[in-house]
Amino acid sequence: MTPNQATSIAVFLCGDVMTGRGIDQVLPHPGNPVLYEPYMRDARDYVRLAERANGPIARPVDLEYIWGEALEELQRAGTDARIINLETSITSSEDAWPGKGIHYRMHPRNVGCLTAAGIDCCCLANNHVLDWGYAGLAETLQTLDQAGIAHAGAGGNAAEAAAPAVLDVPGKGRVLIFSMGSTTSGIPREWGATPDRPGVNLLEDLSEATAGRVASEIRAAKRPGDVAVASIHWGGNWGYEIPATQIRFAHRLVEEGVDIVHGHSSHHPKAIEVYRDRLILYGCGDFLDDYEGISGYEAFRDDLRLMYLVRVDPQPGRLEEARLVPLQARRFRLHRASAADAQWLRDLLNRLGAPFGTQVQLQGDEGLILRWQ
Repeated sequence: MTPNQATSIAVFLCGDVMTGRGIDQVLPHPGNPVLYEPYMRDARDYVRLAERANGPIARPVDLEYIWGEALEELQRAGTDARIINLETSITSSEDAWPGKGIHYRMHPRNVGCLTAAGIDCCCLANNHVLDWGYAGLAETLQTLDQAGIAHAGAGGNAAEAAAPAVLDVPGKGRVLIFSMGSTTSGIPREWGATPDRPGVNLLEDLSEATAGRVASEIRAAKRPGDVAVASIHWGGNWGYEIPATQIRFAHRLVEEGVDIVHGHSSHHPKAIEVYRDRLILYGCGDFLDDYEGISGYEAFRDDLRLMYLVRVDPQPGRLEEARLVPLQARRFRLHRASAADAQWLRDLLNRLGAPFGTQVQLQGDEGLILRWQ
């Protein structure tokens, strides 16, 4: 299908954007580097690991640096909405969540690294947004508000956490982003927001009943012509298996009016499905992180990243086009992937997509184009 660019809504999606810890340390305003991890006590050690793997990083980098060649792709794509899963607190809080092994934070003065890429919405229902306590969450929300970046998935109470971010696209309609998280991704159950406690929009489970409740909330907010995105943090960090519960949950949301299911948590891309002409990304993979030089999972090639550039017809909500741009992370910066790496991703996605009837094709500088039955 050839998209009508005058009427279709163009959305950029990606997986986890983890600008805390090592990345925060190379940005213009590094925060306190103290960590409480079993093996690392200083965030600058993650910078040293990356430099040992791929060469020196001249510090401080500018605010655009981490996005690298993705910025040119975003400009070329002409997006209407740019949506990320922001998997870090934005805070100078020292109130590390007790008993948690990993704590991510970015200094509030570095929030410009998000505006530098024109990010419109940050999904926050994940397992790092409360790493630095309720004060850290409050500062995260305040910092995003001051920067003019919409957010969903966390708030001062359950109603705020469940409320969608609403992006107006002049002349075309609206994009509604509903952010939610599952304990299967490592979100502590006590992080769930309640009527009188801040927290994240936590799913009780991935049952039919929960899917029905979520779908009802989405239907209540959606108007004709809106594009509804369900952004879900679910599942483990490694492995390609898609649990049947996730498939049923995603299908139910689509059946009830969701136009894009934006799944994330895995550190590498997972299968893509097009169900009833709606896009389901079961796992987008990491987009920005400080994992360079960490060994143990090399077979998953988590250094390779994907931009998901999607066009949707807002009236029926039908997927018109999905283009995937392969990138590689080196020295905390995104570069165009080599031809061999792009082919590796193509082969991987075709193998994973076969049970779902999807495949991708390489088209030169255009990257990977999704095809579906």
